[in-house]
Amino acid sequence: MIYLDNAATTYVKPESVIRSDGYALKALCANAGRGSHAAAVKAATIVYEGRKAVCKLVGADEVIFGLNCTDALNTAIFGTARRGGHIVTTMYEHNSVLRPVSELGKRYGTEFTAVSPDKHGVIDPADIERAIRPDTYMIIVNHVSNVTGIVAPVTQIGNIARRHKLLYLVDGAQSVGYLDVNMKEIGCDYLCFSPHKGLHGPQGIGCLCVKNGAPLRPIKFGGTGTASHTTEQPNDVPEGFECGTLPVQSVFSLIAAISCHNNRPRGDAARLVKLGETLRTELSKINGVRLYGKYNVMPTIACFNIDGLNSATVGDILGEQYDIAVRCGLHCAPLCHKFYGTLNTGAVRASLSYHNTAAEVEFFIKAVSEIAAR
Repeated sequence: MIYLDNAATTYVKPESVIRSDGYALKALCANAGRGSHAAAVKAATIVYEGRKAVCKLVGADEVIFGLNCTDALNTAIFGTARRGGHIVTTMYEHNSVLRPVSELGKRYGTEFTAVSPDKHGVIDPADIERAIRPDTYMIIVNHVSNVTGIVAPVTQIGNIARRHKLLYLVDGAQSVGYLDVNMKEIGCDYLCFSPHKGLHGPQGIGCLCVKNGAPLRPIKFGGTGTASHTTEQPNDVPEGFECGTLPVQSVFSLIAAISCHNNRPRGDAARLVKLGETLRTELSKINGVRLYGKYNVMPTIACFNIDGLNSATVGDILGEQYDIAVRCGLHCAPLCHKFYGTLNTGAVRASLSYHNTAAEVEFFIKAVSEIAAR
């Protein structure tokens, strides 16, 4: 199988990540932070090392471990909610942002404005600033669109957030591992991502990275291993936000994934960019193919449709006749599809990762050409 659905999750994991997962299941099954015996201390040490690795990777001050990126986003959004307040976000957001902010409206009367891209499909920081109201308290931006791969000007938006004294949350689900992401350079208070995409790490763990002093209230309640004398939930970061047993095995594999990422051959990133550029360029040459997103695009994501064919049909043909895995339909980003006019048809998304080859891209282009020519 040629796997081109890496924006959903990477299929091929580094050997070190695979080995670490097997080791962790045998040797790291104690409960971190819930005991003083040797096994519990060892587990707690792994979690501590995992926090250090994540903080160093993205320039964070602290990291809260959760279930996945959606869980991390929910913690940041609900943990900062203000009754009757206002949030500025964009039409490129995933439902892991749009649904929580919509729910805030039901619970607290919070409103949000989803800023549209400009005529080039790019988010203009000036439009973000124009959307700010007196009751605005937060800006939420998707660093890289999971539909089109368009990269948001997160640093410029960070300057706006700082100037207006607003909280700033960046969804790094598609960027961490593929782009250089540094919270301090971006100027964000919160960054969310999961290692099972660009870092080629494990599923089942997400990271909410937090700037020192950024406000946050717990949204889940239970045992934390701290302040056990009281029935009140502690709000210290990170322990007060990590109820129950921590995924020590996933943290251990996360450390291995970050180490592998940090030690990638220097040419790997450039090779991947070149491969993505080839993918997008060759797709754009095929008669009957409409490629979405042109400017400020991370080339590892290519979203398209073939004239006269439903995206699901294209996906089925690619899978059944060519053994190529892609994502088709709606990509959990309804406002983005509305902007591009694909809300009813959906779209086909091919997404690359470090394991993909030029031969695979060539075969994929040949397959799409044959489908479009029918």
